Amino acid sequence: MPNIEQDLEKQLKEIRRGAVEIIPENELVEKLKKSIRDNKPLKIKLGLDPTAPDIHLGHTVVLQKLRQFQDFGHQVIIILGDYTGRIGDPTGKSETRKQLTEEEVLANARTYKEQIFKILDAEKTRVEFNSKWLAPLTFADVINLSAKYTVARMLERDDFHKRYKNNLPISIHEFFYPLMQGYDSVALEADVELGGTDQKFNLLMGRHLQKEYGQEPQVALMMPILEGLDGVNKMSKSLNNYVGINEAPGEMYGKVMSMPDELLVRYFELVTRVPVEEVREIEAGLKDGRLHPRDVKMRLAREIVTIYHGEEEARQAEEAFKRVFQKRELPEEIPQFKVTGEVKEGDQVVLPKLLVQAKLVVSSSEARRMVKQNAVKINGQLVTDPNLRFTPEPGTVIKVGKRKFVKLV
Repeated sequence: MPNIEQDLEKQLKEIRRGAVEIIPENELVEKLKKSIRDNKPLKIKLGLDPTAPDIHLGHTVVLQKLRQFQDFGHQVIIILGDYTGRIGDPTGKSETRKQLTEEEVLANARTYKEQIFKILDAEKTRVEFNSKWLAPLTFADVINLSAKYTVARMLERDDFHKRYKNNLPISIHEFFYPLMQGYDSVALEADVELGGTDQKFNLLMGRHLQKEYGQEPQVALMMPILEGLDGVNKMSKSLNNYVGINEAPGEMYGKVMSMPDELLVRYFELVTRVPVEEVREIEAGLKDGRLHPRDVKMRLAREIVTIYHGEEEARQAEEAFKRVFQKRELPEEIPQFKVTGEVKEGDQVVLPKLLVQAKLVVSSSEARRMVKQNAVKINGQLVTDPNLRFTPEPGTVIKVGKRKFVKLV
């Protein structure tokens, strides 16, 4: 006979970890009690619209929470929204989104599946495409579904409200996105749905529709939006403040080491598997000075690289980091770049053009900006002239920023 209260408290402690809001928590408690008593796992749902298949740490916040549910024996169901993905989630959008083709959606879905199992246990994960239950709906079914929510309530959504107020177009099909996501919960009879705080309206739609269809409503569990490496903005590839889970171990390790100290505890809590009690100890140690932020950051980088590449790769990434940044040595392997006529004038090399050609920067203007920020060195010497021309010699090492090197040949 399971010790219900003890097991319940153990699960709740981990489930509450990092969560911003659980609506309503008392219903989650009752669902967990019943699950433990009847030895029947809860159905935990996460919907992914496969529109951006490159996953970064910001995306993994909800995936790590799903893994915690899995570790307690619950059934995780990933919905790959091949149907909802054709509309595109209007959340936070100021204009109607371009609809994806079926081929684009399925290609992105394959990439997602390859990446999510770096976090989730594939053997314990059920993956569904929502076309399975949305495609067979008749037009009468769709009318019946749309009758269960009002336009006035739909326009309470912040993004819709702003667009309506500013006379920006809202297509009728966009109203169907939250209805379709909510219907996914009906089709699955979901017990819990996860999402970011920006998904609150969509998650609560699931609760509403389950009630309308005579089901026990799901609990909505919302996780925070992770700040990027700049410590200010949401992690985003477009802002270049992200850590991609497919990045090389050394690049991943170095990026984590560049983050502000204030983010350390938050990252430990949201994107690692370090036990919550240990996270609290780390937090206390940083606060009273027993722990040095640099050492904690190295532990964090090691934990993150281990999740996606394994312990040995994490150890090697740490050794390489120490060699380059603490001992001020060069990396063991430096990419080589052959100087061509495109970047030369006479016998001299034009530095901004060279940096672009060597893929150390994306543009000449960025190259000049990096020089002005004292972020470019040639053979260890700081470059101060943003338009520098120099005569290259074989073996010349150019360094841009903290982690980018190239050797001229």
